Amino acid sequence: MGHGGDVIDELTTDHREVDALFEELQAAAPGSSERKRLLDKVTIELVRHSVAEEEHLYPAVRRHLAGGDAVADKEIADHSRVEKLLKELEGRGADAVHFDELVTKLKAEVTSHVQDEEQNLFVQLRQACDKNELSELGERVRRAKKTAPTRPHPSAPDTPPGNKLLAPGAGLVDRARDFVTGRGK
Repeated sequence: MGHGGDVIDELTTDHREVDALFEELQAAAPGSSERKRLLDKVTIELVRHSVAEEEHLYPAVRRHLAGGDAVADKEIADHSRVEKLLKELEGRGADAVHFDELVTKLKAEVTSHVQDEEQNLFVQLRQACDKNELSELGERVRRAKKTAPTRPHPSAPDTPPGNKLLAPGAGLVDRARDFVTGRGK
């Protein structure tokens, strides 16, 4: 077993990081560039997390859980709702009309997805999978996230891939997704 927790620990840690980013985002001055920068961080984190779940967690859910297909489909539908909101936000500055409203919606959507995963999906998965399997999945998720963009630093990165990813303009969600899945190569 590698270091780092099993898949449930790993994804739960991600959830707490995203919660913390949302807190920071909502604490930043309304309309400020800091708020937009934090949204970009949230976007990249959510995309990395979603891709890791879609590539590794949900196939395991389909294999191991009773009614796993329906569960996985619901989670993926959650992700696409989140992604739609991220796309609506990516073209707007923090001072744009509806920016804060969309951020509030995004946070609500992410929070309910997280609670659902932690209270239902993760609980079922722990019962259905043995420890080794969960550890192996944790390892795979960590690898998937490593290929993902590094967490943006306080000043936007000026070296690839970070600079390409955080370049202004539309498409951060798609660029992040292509990067993480290796499609953009």
